[in-house]
Amino acid sequence: MSFLEIRNVVKKYDETVTVLKGINLNVEEHQVVCLIGPSGCGKSTLLRCINGLEDITEGEIRINDDRVSGAGVDVNRLRRDVGIVFQSFNLFPHMSVLDNITLAPRQVLRLSKREAEARGMELLKRVKLEQKAKSFPDQLSGGQQQRVAIARALAMEPMVMLLDEITSALDPELVAEVLDLVRELASEGMTMLLATHEMGFAREVSSKVAFLFEGVVHEEGPPEQIFGNPTEERTRGFLKKIIEAGRM
Repeated sequence: MSFLEIRNVVKKYDETVTVLKGINLNVEEHQVVCLIGPSGCGKSTLLRCINGLEDITEGEIRINDDRVSGAGVDVNRLRRDVGIVFQSFNLFPHMSVLDNITLAPRQVLRLSKREAEARGMELLKRVKLEQKAKSFPDQLSGGQQQRVAIARALAMEPMVMLLDEITSALDPELVAEVLDLVRELASEGMTMLLATHEMGFAREVSSKVAFLFEGVVHEEGPPEQIFGNPTEERTRGFLKKIIEAGRM
């Protein structure tokens, strides 16, 4: 039994659009698994299904042997246990950085304002933004906003973190500060599933890499195998394009 089990997951938007066509993937506790593949292959949709933002059409998702997909699932509990960070930050523009981080712990976990703010300041120190606690999102750089978004997800003390192309909306000089934070979380044993186009980073930080193509896991394995000696022709073709584009 794996910590996170994705079994034969299908996602259809109607009878003509099938985005996920039978995904099978296991993530062990403390693993960092990177999802790679061309745009439209289903990476983001899979993450949204795990977090309950999208309903799956067929299959099953289990975390710690508890079913977290389908009828009867407590979605609020699921989203406490599974944090997700998007490429577009999704911070509330009218709220301060600290209020963005403390909102869910106060409303969902029922922490007092004092407890939530203490947790929030601790997390801001962790992401090196404690001096920005009273600032508003539009007063921050994109990299700083993304670090706040990660801190907000961590404030719920999730069992799993899902990161959906978290650097794709950033200017190149801001990417490193966000990836450094993810490296730190990985070194501390956070279980993470990342969709990313940062191939060098995926190679460095991941325990396992899964190549998605046309809605299925086409190949998976340790990063040294996937990037160094992939067995599938489509994986080799994808990586060849990445190398030719100077992105690895």
